Amino acid sequence: MPEKTQTFDNRSALDLRRKAENIASPFPTLQAEAERVAAVVAQGVHGRRRPGQGETFWQYRQYHNSDTAQSIDWRRSARGAQVYVRETEWEAANTLYFWRDGNPGMNWRSNGALPTKQDRATVLSMALAALLMRGGERCSVLGESERARSGRVGLERISLRLAQSKGALKSINAAIPAHARLILMSDFLDGAEAWRARLAKLSARPAKGVLLQIIDPAERDFPYRGRVKLRLPGHKLLEPLIVGRAERAQAEYREKFALHCEMMAQTARRLGWPLIIHNTDKPASTALTALYLALSGETTL
Repeated sequence: MPEKTQTFDNRSALDLRRKAENIASPFPTLQAEAERVAAVVAQGVHGRRRPGQGETFWQYRQYHNSDTAQSIDWRRSARGAQVYVRETEWEAANTLYFWRDGNPGMNWRSNGALPTKQDRATVLSMALAALLMRGGERCSVLGESERARSGRVGLERISLRLAQSKGALKSINAAIPAHARLILMSDFLDGAEAWRARLAKLSARPAKGVLLQIIDPAERDFPYRGRVKLRLPGHKLLEPLIVGRAERAQAEYREKFALHCEMMAQTARRLGWPLIIHNTDKPASTALTALYLALSGETTL
C-alpha cells in the first residue's frame, strides 16, 4: 500500500507539472513581445509626473483658501503681489488594475499572419504594466491578483498572471479601492448596452480608467465573398449562420458594425472613459502609446 500511494503521488505531481507547463508555455513569447513593444514606446513618451506629496519640485501656483500657511512659498511670494504655493511632484504609487477579456471570441483571428485578439491584449497589458511599474506605479490583475505589485519581481508575477488570466467577466466586479484606475481590454462585441451598465456601475464606485477595443480587420471589413458559414465562438452546439452571397451583405454589415462602435464611443464619452480602438493588423506600439498617454492625461480620445 505505501508503494502504491507513493506512485500515485508521483504521477499526480507529474500531471500537475505538465498542466502548469502547458498553461505557462505562451508566457516567454508574449513577455518578449511585450518588452520589445514597451522599449519602442518608452523612447517616445515622458513620465507620468503630476503634483502631490513628495520632495521633488513640480511647479508654483497661486494660493487658494483651502491651502495651509505651511504650503506657501514666502520667498517666491515676496517677488510680487500674489501669494504662491510650491507644489512637489506626486510620488505616492498609484494602483492600476488590468482586465483582459477572456471570452471565446477574443481567441480568434481571421488569418494566421495576425495575432489573436487575446494575445494582442495580453502583450499590450504586459507592456503597459512594464512602463507603469518602471515609473514606480503598482499594478494588479483585476479580480485575480492577491495584491498590487511593483518592481522587477512584481512585473514578472503580474505578467505571468496576465498570460494565464481567464479574463472572467465577473472579475470586473472585484473589490477595488475608490478612485482606482482601470485598464479594460476587450472587443466589446457583446453589446454596447451591456457595457453601458457595467461601466456605469464602475463609475459609481467610483472608478475610472481607459478602454481598449481590439478588433480583427475581418470583423471591421467583412471581406468575404460567396457562400460563407459563420459560427459563434465558444458555442459549438449552435447551428452556424449560412450567408449565401456574403458580398451582398457587406455594406449592411459594415454599417451595423460602425453603429455599434459609435454607440460604444458615446457610452465611453458620457461616462468619462477614454476609448482607444486598435486593429490587430496595426503595430502594437501605436495602441500602447495611446494607452500610456491617455493614462498620463496628455491626450483626450
